Amino acid sequence: MKKSFLLLSFFVPVIFMTTNLFPVDKDRIVLLKTEEPVIHFKIWFNVGSKDDPKGKEGLAYLTAAMLNEGGTKNLTYSEIIDKLYPFAAGYRASVSKENTVYSGSVHKDNLNEYLEIFLDQLLNPGFREEDFNRLKQEAISFITTTLRYSSDEELGKAVLYNELYKNTPYGHLDAGSVSSLNSITLDDVKEFFITYYNRNNFILAIGGGYDDALIDKVWNTLEKLPDGKINPTKTVEPAAVSGLSVVIVEKKANATAISMGYPISILRSDPEWYPLALANSWLGEHRNSSSHLYQVIREARGLNYGDYSYIEYYPNGGWRSKPPVNVPLTKHLFEIWIRPVPNNAKHFALRAALREFTKLSVEGLKPDDFEITRKFLEKYVLHYAPDTDTRLGYALDDKFFGISAPGHLKKFRDKMGSVTLDEVNSAIKKYFNPENMVIVFITPDAEKLKNALVNNDASPIEYQTPKPNSVLEEDKEIINYKLKIKPENVKIVQVEELFN
Repeated sequence: MKKSFLLLSFFVPVIFMTTNLFPVDKDRIVLLKTEEPVIHFKIWFNVGSKDDPKGKEGLAYLTAAMLNEGGTKNLTYSEIIDKLYPFAAGYRASVSKENTVYSGSVHKDNLNEYLEIFLDQLLNPGFREEDFNRLKQEAISFITTTLRYSSDEELGKAVLYNELYKNTPYGHLDAGSVSSLNSITLDDVKEFFITYYNRNNFILAIGGGYDDALIDKVWNTLEKLPDGKINPTKTVEPAAVSGLSVVIVEKKANATAISMGYPISILRSDPEWYPLALANSWLGEHRNSSSHLYQVIREARGLNYGDYSYIEYYPNGGWRSKPPVNVPLTKHLFEIWIRPVPNNAKHFALRAALREFTKLSVEGLKPDDFEITRKFLEKYVLHYAPDTDTRLGYALDDKFFGISAPGHLKKFRDKMGSVTLDEVNSAIKKYFNPENMVIVFITPDAEKLKNALVNNDASPIEYQTPKPNSVLEEDKEIINYKLKIKPENVKIVQVEELFN
């Protein structure tokens, strides 16, 4: 983990107290003082699903689940809920591939009672057998029921991530697999907790209307965690994608979800990240109707709910309107997400998306599109972190990426005032690569789709409502747009086989 102390946010100053009131490690604390009466806590532990032992994938996830719903030695989970309910407060441990963030918020009037429970959960976790068995079964049910059958969009992205990151520490679900979860014991959880939730392996972030003495109190309490070492960085080097590879998950479904992408060697700490983010915003800004893919596939043709693209890992996109925090990777990916389209339009939709992506990668962004997107992002970035909790999250991410003051979001907005079209088009040429992608379909009739893809069969489209001639003329090109997909690069998987 890179260590660079964040001093301020462009929304509200982050103030590090330099008095001698508390013996904290200055490199391991982020403070964001505001006038609000709520106090926010985030304790970033340098441990994530990347640290799952082989054969016990999901161990980080289960350990965090025990902190969420496993109670303490003194209180059961239900007793904690009863005590926190009058405070309108709670806490949770959120696991990603690189980290686990233990966080919570409370009104300052209830701070002392809340903090006693919040910190006791870390210092004295309950680790009861009955809670462990319940939470393990819930994790298995999440895989076998929720992920496989409740959201084809999330399923498609999960398959894509596993495919892109296979044979790396990122190459499995955070929740693991059915067999790996079944192999995990409560003793495994206890050992994992002692190893990684130690006094040297965290960063503390506090925001809101706190007083100075609180920092000393929380830090000194966390010093009572087990002694241990800082978790070393793990190398993540996914294999390069060569050509167009396709995974078709055979599943009975009324519509087809499509996700596609490839690993990308750029991080937000790189100067080229901001020009590339502008290009990506024009192509497919998340939940934004003005972006290009949205206009082509949804607005002009009405094929689905939305079409988006990303230059960073973006989990749970169906439940978000803005980028997530505290899910950083050392190796991100470029991704296009085609929300479900009618089954008879899946081949056409794939062609339409790849055609637009290819045009952008070859031709670059046009001056008018560049200027409109630049001005849009200059203001839109202000909405990325509307509250103290999210700003704390960004501050922690800045430490992960080694981004110095004034931090990523301020630099993002400033760069939109100075970035040039040449910088954007140079980044497009370097990082956008439509010829080498993994494509995932969640769909019925897998064999029929495979044959259509490898044979480059025409993919005619029918609409429920009349379309203008300009759309119909463009469709003639899309219907026969050539994709180089070899039979050996297409595999079919039954949904029941996933994540076993």
